[in-house]
Amino acid sequence: LGSVIAYFTSAKFLLYLGHALSTWGDRMWHFAVSVFLVELYGNSLLLTAVYGLVVAGSVLLLGALIGDWVDKNSRLKVAQTSLVVQNSSVILCGVILMIIFLFKTQLLTLYHGWLLTLCYILVITIANIANLASTATAITIQRDWIVVVAGEDRSKLADMNATIRRIDQLTNILAPMAVGQIMTFGSPMIGCGFISGWNLMSMCVEYLLLWKVYQKTPTLAHKSAKVEASELKQLNVKKESDMKPAEGVQLIIEKDVTGFEPQQEKEVGCAARIAEPFITFRDGWVAYYNQPVFLAGMGLAFLYMTVLGFDCITTGYAYTQGLSGSVLSLLMGASAVTGIMGTVAFTWLRRKCGLIRTGLISGVAQFACLILCAISVFMPGSPMDLTVSPFADISARLFENEPLPTIASPEHEMIFATGMPNLLNGSIAPANSDPEMSPEPVPLISVSLLFAGVIAARVGLWSFDLTVTQLLQENVIESERGIINGVQNSMNYLLDLLHFIMVILAPNPEAFGLLVLISVSFVAMGHIMYFRFAQKSLGKQLFVCHTPDPKAAPDSSPPGNTSTV
Repeated sequence: LGSVIAYFTSAKFLLYLGHALSTWGDRMWHFAVSVFLVELYGNSLLLTAVYGLVVAGSVLLLGALIGDWVDKNSRLKVAQTSLVVQNSSVILCGVILMIIFLFKTQLLTLYHGWLLTLCYILVITIANIANLASTATAITIQRDWIVVVAGEDRSKLADMNATIRRIDQLTNILAPMAVGQIMTFGSPMIGCGFISGWNLMSMCVEYLLLWKVYQKTPTLAHKSAKVEASELKQLNVKKESDMKPAEGVQLIIEKDVTGFEPQQEKEVGCAARIAEPFITFRDGWVAYYNQPVFLAGMGLAFLYMTVLGFDCITTGYAYTQGLSGSVLSLLMGASAVTGIMGTVAFTWLRRKCGLIRTGLISGVAQFACLILCAISVFMPGSPMDLTVSPFADISARLFENEPLPTIASPEHEMIFATGMPNLLNGSIAPANSDPEMSPEPVPLISVSLLFAGVIAARVGLWSFDLTVTQLLQENVIESERGIINGVQNSMNYLLDLLHFIMVILAPNPEAFGLLVLISVSFVAMGHIMYFRFAQKSLGKQLFVCHTPDPKAAPDSSPPGNTSTV
């Protein structure tokens, strides 16, 4: 009994509980906000597309600056500030949306509808601030706090990373289902009120949990001083020459600094203050490029350039192929199960083969499963027809004043916009159906192979994701964790944004097979980058699988690139 109580009061469990509450609220909000925007704009996807573009563009441009802010401030201040800003923004958005739902008719008549337009702009702006704060929270908790709580025990770090991902997988499915039921049997306004109330309650509990974790882990108060942005490049250039190749790699807890003392502010001119964010942006990307795990991070980013996931693109295509909403929900559940299997596979493989080889094995497993998706393009039932112009659908939509496909947030894999209000009411039919005629049924061989490959590939995908995550945790020095992971987030958003642009350029179902082949190619390129990183790191020992010492873990970083300070 004592050990059970000790576990439930440990810093590790409290960190899990706080993450579960945060992720649950985050998933509910990201699911609901796009539905609300579609509902408000007359079932058009325009506002949702604008929201997605603003979110992706903001993280792309500000990722390095957010990470730099995380590095320059104390851990507790960063975590608490991000938490309060994120939840307060969501609560404010919920209140504004409730007002719009209540008084939409009156707002339309005021100032020729400009007041309503201003409300839309306000909602998207505040929701974007919430997303940026969520990004800061993810960087500080998942890339920094978790490393300190794990201490120098790499196996504990791996287990904690895997548990965090399992929480993500479960909330990805359960949170949208919960808020969807509330909106179905209640109303969008009730949904807004519920989400605002949840975030208010969750913010108070999470704030307390963060404080308890901070108290139980004294090393969280010890943080190395953040170097100036202009020094990042020099630091990375010196890194290799300063390290001893024979040392191996150790988990990084840098010099003990009791508390966190901000650097003395230097007197700088107005021009220098204006230029500082641009210098930070540039030097952050330079520092990212100079990291020993640069190729591994790029490999992970390339996996975002894909239509082979459960987002609005793939689910929209599934509807055109005759799959019902209930079947898709089952497939999404299956993908969550295989994702959790991937986290289990990661911890087992890491113990047996080491961290870097785990990434190699995971990459091969993911790519092998995606071969099924490539084969599906040429099977009976596939609508691929390259003779159909990919721009035909765009021109038709423009002439008919119909909106283009939505762009959704890359952070969360769920149905964001495509037909969601109707789906919640159980009235969506496949796009190729007509109530006045009975078309010939589409053969399901192609779409079955497609989703079999997508679902099976989740095992390798999540194992690979955890591998790269831990490589970044172990090999980036403490004073650069924020900015490097901020740039990594920017890279992920950039590739995801490119995949949505690719879909906008070729939105018709006949071109979807081509998008699948392009996606598989980008996944292959990502794993080739990782293979090159592994080859540099392990050399001739690349294919020698052994059981590593969890304390030493000699294969978790390139030789000669020790990141211990």
